[in-house]
Amino acid sequence: MKKVALITGAGSGIGKYTAITLLQNNFQVILCGRNLPKLESTLAEAGSAADQGICLIVDVSKPSSVQSLFSTVESKFGRLDVLFNNAGTNIPGLPFEDISWDQWHQVISTNLSGSFLCAQAAYQLMKRQEPQGGRIINNGSISAHTPRPNSAAYTASKHAITGLTKSIALDGRKYNIICSQIDIGNALTPMAARMPSGVPQADGSIAIEPTMDVQHVANTVLHMAQLPLSVNVPFVTIMASGMPYMGRG
Repeated sequence: MKKVALITGAGSGIGKYTAITLLQNNFQVILCGRNLPKLESTLAEAGSAADQGICLIVDVSKPSSVQSLFSTVESKFGRLDVLFNNAGTNIPGLPFEDISWDQWHQVISTNLSGSFLCAQAAYQLMKRQEPQGGRIINNGSISAHTPRPNSAAYTASKHAITGLTKSIALDGRKYNIICSQIDIGNALTPMAARMPSGVPQADGSIAIEPTMDVQHVANTVLHMAQLPLSVNVPFVTIMASGMPYMGRG
């Protein structure tokens, strides 16, 4: 029986490549996001495996949208084996004192509240399904460990994901619900397109940073998704080897 996986933010970047990779490795995949044409384009790129996927619209920051999504998933598939909590957003780099409430709320409502809403809905389904259990994988970031300059909202949201991951992993034990976090650094997606041109460093300089093929990230999520529920990788960091993560600050 094929495992059922749901990926948020599946229309581009890490979500797109992960969705294609899971589809091509015997998963049924629910591709979710706000832009249906992008989701459908991702699905088409899976080639002959595309018939194992469906595209569903969701705004992860809205509780009613998330509940509608998971109701559809349960009615169509009867269960969920893997949630990749991947949807995220950011704002341009700003000094801390210049971040507006609207900008702060935009990042927190998507990155943190959206992850909470999707994880909770997945958890509830995994708790009541038979056989009970499943796997939740949260997309953290290198920023879950240490910030870039002028990134308070994004960094706060990703540090909070770490606490969310640990809490779900602990509370889910009795229901065989496993929770993991993947922290990704400089995967070459549109979000990281500025890295080869130079980005601000902690000392005020601008430096070119190396990037890695996003397929390596997708392969890592696939590995985590294929593990039996008796095994967990609580945290994994994958990054371009030469990025200045170890030397930030």
